[in-house]
Amino acid sequence: MPTQDVFDRFGTRCFDDRVMRDRLPHEVYESLRKIRDEGQPWDPLVADVVADAMKDWALEHGATHYIHWFTPMTGASAGKHDSFIDGVQQGEPVVRFSGKLLSMGESDASSFPSGGLRTTFEARGYTTWDPTSPAFVHGTTLYIPTAFCGYNGEALDQKTPVLRSMQAINKQALRVLRALGDTETRRVTPTVGAEQEYFLVEKELLDQRLDLKVCGYTLAGAKPPKGQELEDHYYGSISERVRNFMRELDEELWQIGVPAKTEHNEVAPGQYELASIYAGANIALDHNQITMELMRKVALRHGFACLLHEKPFAGVNGSGKHNNWSLTTSGGTNLLDPGDNPVENRPFLVVLCAVIAAVDSYADLIRLSAACPGNDLRLGGDEAPPAIISVFLGDALTGLLKSLADGHAYEMGERSQLKTGVKALPLLVQDDNDRNRTSPFAFTGNKFEFRMVGSSQSIGLANAVIGAAVADKLRGFADRLEAAETVDACIAEIVHQVWDDHGRVIFNGNNYSEEWVAEAARRGLPNSPTMVDAASAFIREENIAMFERTRVFSRDECHSRYDIMLDSYAKTMRIAANTLLEMARRSLLPAACATLSAMAKTVTRAQAAGERSAYAAGLTRRLTQAVDACGEAANKLKAALAGIDGATAAETAKEMQQVIQNEVARLRHCCDELEMLVPEERWPMPSYSALLYDV
Repeated sequence: MPTQDVFDRFGTRCFDDRVMRDRLPHEVYESLRKIRDEGQPWDPLVADVVADAMKDWALEHGATHYIHWFTPMTGASAGKHDSFIDGVQQGEPVVRFSGKLLSMGESDASSFPSGGLRTTFEARGYTTWDPTSPAFVHGTTLYIPTAFCGYNGEALDQKTPVLRSMQAINKQALRVLRALGDTETRRVTPTVGAEQEYFLVEKELLDQRLDLKVCGYTLAGAKPPKGQELEDHYYGSISERVRNFMRELDEELWQIGVPAKTEHNEVAPGQYELASIYAGANIALDHNQITMELMRKVALRHGFACLLHEKPFAGVNGSGKHNNWSLTTSGGTNLLDPGDNPVENRPFLVVLCAVIAAVDSYADLIRLSAACPGNDLRLGGDEAPPAIISVFLGDALTGLLKSLADGHAYEMGERSQLKTGVKALPLLVQDDNDRNRTSPFAFTGNKFEFRMVGSSQSIGLANAVIGAAVADKLRGFADRLEAAETVDACIAEIVHQVWDDHGRVIFNGNNYSEEWVAEAARRGLPNSPTMVDAASAFIREENIAMFERTRVFSRDECHSRYDIMLDSYAKTMRIAANTLLEMARRSLLPAACATLSAMAKTVTRAQAAGERSAYAAGLTRRLTQAVDACGEAANKLKAALAGIDGATAAETAKEMQQVIQNEVARLRHCCDELEMLVPEERWPMPSYSALLYDV
């Protein structure tokens, strides 16, 4: 297919602004536009008109069903399919879709965790259309992006808090801009670009491994002879099969309006990345959710399985999801763009200070927003940021803030041209700062890159937390600016206060170093290495107070999410432990015992013939010891799992954490030792080498 034809199909299966302008009466379109672009309240009168137009459009694109599509607190996409058929008359189907059906659906809320917000016997929950995120047709289904709430309006999903945080940001940012003299901006929107990392493995090989089928990552596996030591994978050549997968994925995403842009190899063999162009935080959430869904589907068509787990392979680079965050005005101005003269860019200075103060004040919450079982295996492993939250600004911006805080004049130096030593090459202009790939929260020119989010996670919680925290700081700054006699003097005071109170969070060095861990402790920065450690941030009084001020979470919603996180951790880790136990007992140990039996017979026959081999006898002895050790470790793990009896979700999670760190780790070590002693043809599952290098 010609390239232009592919690009011409962009958004053709998306009920976007172009379609709405063409198909909706002008007054209805304007009402929706004001809701979307200016934050105007919902007008129920437009629902029927929009529903009818959306239905006709969807039918033209082959849709037979619609789904109120949402992201529950478990992180995976969900929804209930309904047919457009609304009855039968004289043997003919009646196809109807009303404004009521568009605006609200009823789902069984008892099917999803609520953390005590709903009792088991209370099942009613509601989905409600998000008119700011375009609907789209995929396959034969009209996807309607929605929020999901309980019977009393409690947020039971990932999107509702994001939408609430966007409201909070908009309100406080507009106050700041008005105080700075901006009377034109109508709306300020957090914009997000998510970089999705993933692995591809042969589906046939995945089917031979219980851990990958059940858990999405390997629970056992000896280190391959070649991992990523040579650093030859990033930007390396991509096989034709993988290229075909990427091409089909792009085309499917483009048709439904997802602007997938950048694809390349990642650091590890079989690891890749897809990045999308920026969108409003709620739309970016939808884009990333459907991207993950389609990755899995399209991969299967090409004989692959797509692994989104944060650490599919021990000792191999894990996968994250960099969350690039900025603030954009209705006029298209990026408030985090320093411009040519950041010293005089007052909105930039205020917003920058708000972000720094927010990250320091609510570092525990920002760490929490990237907490999941898979990230416990990834963070802090010289491949991803540590669990310590810090901000990278670079020398130029750090120097600017310090000078302003000290009351000194500061001039940004001119960017130098890089000398490559080759006259024929175009001149390169050096950026103000190098990029720090070790920082969890790094300024990268005109945005902040939050690098801790796990590859399997929804970006909803991260953006709800960042949005709420920044909105809270902007609120305080707006109060001061509105009461100030001199705006410039007030900004100077804000910069000085932020530098004094929150400068500790700024770190431009190597976050991987042991020295930084000690330095962070000296600075008083929190360090929560695991999900269980991080979870308590949700129920700290100062954090609940911030969420209530910004109206992003209620007290009950904070406590519910705390319970859900810990309950989910315990259940997820129990499944993993039981899976490893089954693999060891039913597959790996029998294979090792069969090998041992054959080996012992060989040694016995050789000895009977008067031939002795010290190596063979030693190998038999080592294998015997390894089998015994593995069997003992399996027994200890089984006993440890049976002994978990926590009275609360927190207690159960902590007990499970100890089992994972001790007994599961011990059994894995024993299994990996067995793999190195058993011949490849006898080992009952594909090795790391096969999984990583057969793609």
